[in-house]
Amino acid sequence: MTAEPLDEYFTATVRGWSAGRAVAGQVPDELVLRCFDAQLQSRHLDFAAREMQRRGAGFYTIGSAGHEANAALGLLSRVTDPALLHYRSGAFYAARAARVPGTTPVRDVLAGCTASTLDPISGGRHKVFGNAELNILPQTSTIASHLPRAVGTAFALARAARLGLQCPWPADSVVLCSFGDASANHSTAVGALNAAAYCAYRGLPLPLLFVCEDNGFGISVRTPEGWAERTLSSYPGVSYRAADGADPVGVLTAVADLLVAVRTSRAPAVLHLKTVRFLGHAGSDAETAYRTREEIAADYVRDPLLATARTLFDRGTLSSARILERYEEMRSVVAAEMEALATAPRLVSAAEVMRPLHAHGRRRVPDEPGLPSPEPRTLAQAVNAALTGILEAIPESFVFGEDVADKGGVYGLTRGLLRRFGPHRVFDTILDEQTILGTALGFAVAGLLPIPEIQYLAYLHNAEDQLRGEAASLMFFSDGRFRNPMVVRIAGLAYQRGFGGHFHNDNSVAVLRDIPGLVLAVPSRPSVAGALLRSCVHLARSEGRVCVFLEPIALYHERDLYDEGDGLWQEPPDSVAVQPGSVRVYGTGDDVLIVTFGNGVRMSLRAARRLSARGVEAAVLDLQWLAPLPLAELLACAQSFPRVLVVDETRRSGGVSEAVVTALVDAGYRGRISRVTSRDSFVPLGPAAAEVLLSEDDVVSAATE
Repeated sequence: MTAEPLDEYFTATVRGWSAGRAVAGQVPDELVLRCFDAQLQSRHLDFAAREMQRRGAGFYTIGSAGHEANAALGLLSRVTDPALLHYRSGAFYAARAARVPGTTPVRDVLAGCTASTLDPISGGRHKVFGNAELNILPQTSTIASHLPRAVGTAFALARAARLGLQCPWPADSVVLCSFGDASANHSTAVGALNAAAYCAYRGLPLPLLFVCEDNGFGISVRTPEGWAERTLSSYPGVSYRAADGADPVGVLTAVADLLVAVRTSRAPAVLHLKTVRFLGHAGSDAETAYRTREEIAADYVRDPLLATARTLFDRGTLSSARILERYEEMRSVVAAEMEALATAPRLVSAAEVMRPLHAHGRRRVPDEPGLPSPEPRTLAQAVNAALTGILEAIPESFVFGEDVADKGGVYGLTRGLLRRFGPHRVFDTILDEQTILGTALGFAVAGLLPIPEIQYLAYLHNAEDQLRGEAASLMFFSDGRFRNPMVVRIAGLAYQRGFGGHFHNDNSVAVLRDIPGLVLAVPSRPSVAGALLRSCVHLARSEGRVCVFLEPIALYHERDLYDEGDGLWQEPPDSVAVQPGSVRVYGTGDDVLIVTFGNGVRMSLRAARRLSARGVEAAVLDLQWLAPLPLAELLACAQSFPRVLVVDETRRSGGVSEAVVTALVDAGYRGRISRVTSRDSFVPLGPAAAEVLLSEDDVVSAATE
């Protein structure tokens, strides 16, 4: 392998040490030696990753060199403590793996670098530090996106223990979450740290240890001296401790103390670990563009690997010769594994790549023949009744969000749930969508069933990456070894009367339909709303799916269909389950099939009656599922009609209708296809909204044409 300057500096420095008087240590020699071995492994894996890239055999070179002090966390935490790691946590991975017989950490990391299917977590889909046997959850490269989940996981641990619910980890576990100093400035990190402080302030158990690995850089941008310390130590109720990565005894002592403190107090803490970054940000980073060679070389004296070696040397545990022998032995082990992976298997088909997104049992959702048939309900009442039934039947289910507890939701959909199921299963969160979804992510990975509420669709966009980058991607990047069973309820779409504007009348669903593996369901009628929600719950529990249940606000309390006072939009619940990929067809007309969803169903039924008076007989198809679209049933139904009109309340560009029309064309549908949509505009306040939103008159005109 090509020698790195850092490599040469280490060997030359150790070779120059002369024996002195042995110094006693506060930390056992055996622990320091295990720390050194983990650091050695991580360092040589970094060198190997760069060599593999030079050979064209590797694809990922964000290294851990200079951050190896995090080995202390891998050594001193329990293997059963769930860990969500920074991408420079190679020494942590090595240290924890060494404690579990039969693991192969060197092969694991190199297989990830070479995108091999031998990678034990992603199966060749990404290079991440993750392993289900080691309780290390894989993380994406999105900056700080894992911190809200870490908060949620710690919160879920405490909540599950209080309620006596099963959890993958012991009740006294500590959640570990590491990140970089530049990441600490990201709004996601600030929100997570604030949420942790909020829980501590309220006395809510949150056994979480944040670890900020501070190397002073965010790629090329320097972190101002003292900034990380000032911010990380400022959160009320979150204890703070700093440690220098070049002082292995100090780091081991600090980590041991903090783990005991968090485990016993069940309160959050921050370890500010001062590190140094070697080998640049990544293999493609030309570090000399923003640092002088002299400055880079000057950092070598702060090498944590060298500091640990010096501690062992000063104690008389290892001679300089034995240190170098151990160093070269690890180089040989890594090199041998690197050569063995030269022909490692990789993913070779789209089906293989996508398998975790689509590998599910396709089990039918069971009907509920014993479901009572009460008086007709509105859509809001139907959802409320369904939530009541779900909480009653599934002890590990939880409902939470802004205003869902005492108030019962802005529109009353969670009214009565707090009184019936108590504050530990139905609770209000802080006003932060990232925290709401992060809490759900933590509950889900802890084996619980979260049903969080996002108050309005427009509010989701602040936190959408929690669904895209964290929730829906987990099964993909863990090859199905970790799951996120959850159902996110979102109030959305337009047509509210007397209240609105863009942030309360948002018709943008493209952001949800674009996430691979995410299920998006939209109820329209009270009779099927509860069944559709229960189907989402079934998908979450049986297949680990991330489901979004998008509720049309304007239909929540609607009672009439055709005429004022007719009460035809109130319906008793249907006991027949709504199967994934199924549609509902209303009416027997055969002139035109109107394909729609959400508010469009009521609008189209009203339009169909007007069309019938003009001699045009229409049937209305409710898609119900917007992701994935129910293509098989849609196409089968469309073939019976000479004309299809897609009625889409979302925008013309990027709306649902584009996908529906494309599917019909791709399938060779030979009839006439047209679509009518809302305009490419935000929704304004007041009567002006009617100028850009799809109307019943638009549907009638389009169908008539």
